[in-house]
Amino acid sequence: MDIQRTPLTFRSEGVLCAATLFAPAAPGAQAPCVVMANGFSGTMDWILPSFAERFAAAGLAALTFDYRHLGESEGEPRQLVDVRKQRADLRAAVELARSRPGIRPDRVALWGTSLGGSHVVEIAAEDPRVAAVILNMPALDALAGSNVTAKRERARAGRATLVWVTARLLAAAVSDAARGALGRPPRYLAVYGAPGEAFFTDPELASRFERVAAESPTWQNRVAARFLLGVPRYREGTMERIAAPLLVCLAESDVEISAAFVKEKAARAPRAEVRTYPGGHFDLYHGDVFEQVAADQAEFLRAHLTP
Repeated sequence: MDIQRTPLTFRSEGVLCAATLFAPAAPGAQAPCVVMANGFSGTMDWILPSFAERFAAAGLAALTFDYRHLGESEGEPRQLVDVRKQRADLRAAVELARSRPGIRPDRVALWGTSLGGSHVVEIAAEDPRVAAVILNMPALDALAGSNVTAKRERARAGRATLVWVTARLLAAAVSDAARGALGRPPRYLAVYGAPGEAFFTDPELASRFERVAAESPTWQNRVAARFLLGVPRYREGTMERIAAPLLVCLAESDVEISAAFVKEKAARAPRAEVRTYPGGHFDLYHGDVFEQVAADQAEFLRAHLTP
């Protein structure tokens, strides 16, 4: 099926955000739409197009966008990840989708991966008009829902090393917050790099992030360290308020989030389905595992969004 890609913009709390609408090239057709929320540091030229193309080929529209401060969207300082602001951006993106000609406003779904999954859960719980929800390895809670033990074992790091790394990261976050309060440029941490200097440090991820840098030109390997002082926390009772059908896709060897934590919370949603796939946190974006995940998600969306 031919796919149309339409660049768009919208405003979120006065800030101009960039977006792209992927839609099947069928003149006059009213299509359902899935609004896609990327993960930590993610820009709309990373991961999202591959899923959006699969959804459009299945007859669905897909709206990707850049959060403010990232990618093609406005916002200063650059490379700032703020949970409250990103959720406001997602709400504005949903309203954009509902207002577009050719989109059925009563058939708008949400898709979120990693950090974006926590955003989607919040918006889906507060908006009964959301027609369906997909969560890819959602980082629901950066503290209670993290997989610290698995990460430490993968890195072969002792408790003393973990304390040292955590102290360095928190010191950078406090320094960055102080710089922000004074109007000074951010203190950045790498997204991927050495322990104590980056958010992701697993050596097995080196090739993944090399591919991101090569194939996603707007993505940058740095984020303002103050993010660590405002990480997402899960609010009890949130899943219970999601009335829409919900598909949760997990990686069986995920060391970034706790699959057990996500399963326990998802079980409280009235219409939840959980599927587990082989591999780690980033493997669901690549190769044969990605193809299976994307196919399952397209089938789920078609089942719940098309008459």
